[in-house]
Amino acid sequence: MHKSRIGGIFIDHPATSFEASRAFWAAAMGRTGEQDCDPYFSLGTFSGQIVIELQRLEDDTGPRVHLDVDTDDVDAEADRLETLGARRLRSCDAGRYWQMVDPGGLVFCVIPPHTTDFDEQATRWD
Repeated sequence: MHKSRIGGIFIDHPATSFEASRAFWAAAMGRTGEQDCDPYFSLGTFSGQIVIELQRLEDDTGPRVHLDVDTDDVDAEADRLETLGARRLRSCDAGRYWQMVDPGGLVFCVIPPHTTDFDEQATRWD
């Protein structure tokens, strides 16, 4: 048994457009935001403790939005998502999380929980 939920929305931009995007999304959401650990800029926590952050990418990666799936068992959740049609791209941070891609090519990450409401908001998978 493990649990999972969508825990974060990331607006990814290459370095060349990152500052303009950061300023736009902070103003669009009415937030000042703050520099998180590089390369992240946090717009804070929203309803249900969904984190919205901007991520600066290398210039060879185009802009995109990606989701983080928070889980209390990264490998079990990655396995479950693979049975639904996703595939693993790479293990990150010494195996702490997985970067994956959905059947349509959208990149997303499977990570450990990072919000205080994980237990009450997550779906239980048996």
